[in-house]
Amino acid sequence: MLDRLLELDTELFLYLNGLGSPTWDAMWLLITDELTFIPLYAILLFLIYKKYGLKPLLLMVVVIAALITFTDQTTNIVKRSVLRFRPCACEDIMDTIRYIAERCSSNRSFFSGHAANSMAAAVFGGLVLRPYFKNLIFLLLFWSFIVAYSRIYVGVHYPIDILCGMTFGALAGFGFYKLNRYLLNKFIYE
Repeated sequence: MLDRLLELDTELFLYLNGLGSPTWDAMWLLITDELTFIPLYAILLFLIYKKYGLKPLLLMVVVIAALITFTDQTTNIVKRSVLRFRPCACEDIMDTIRYIAERCSSNRSFFSGHAANSMAAAVFGGLVLRPYFKNLIFLLLFWSFIVAYSRIYVGVHYPIDILCGMTFGALAGFGFYKLNRYLLNKFIYE
């Protein structure tokens, strides 16, 4: 059963990865770059500041740092435990994929840190700002899906890696949103 699921995952990866073309490669490399979205994060922090004020923003920065550290480190622990090769490092398919990433950073694939971190940020930011911007969460979720898909496009993650990373990120984002509300009520709004 697991072997069949992994086989289907590889087939879906090959199909989705094969949809790419040199025309779009530069755009997807930009999307997958971790530094590309610093302006988005700055805008979200600015909106939080404008709607909540300085003290809540400072508390949220600490919570956000803990959230990203948690998702990133958990991803690394799982990768070291599961030991699934990235498509770009898998000898069975590495010669047939469209590999355009700058490097195959590590040999570990499961689950995607990009997908987990972007989804955690989207859920957390969308929920924090929901009282003021009702539809922002949908834009952030769409952004997270695009970032996650970029990892398939550049050849470094399978779809299951993405799906599990996004699921973990959504749960982490929601959990830290709840923690943030508790901390705000306990230390800021008391």
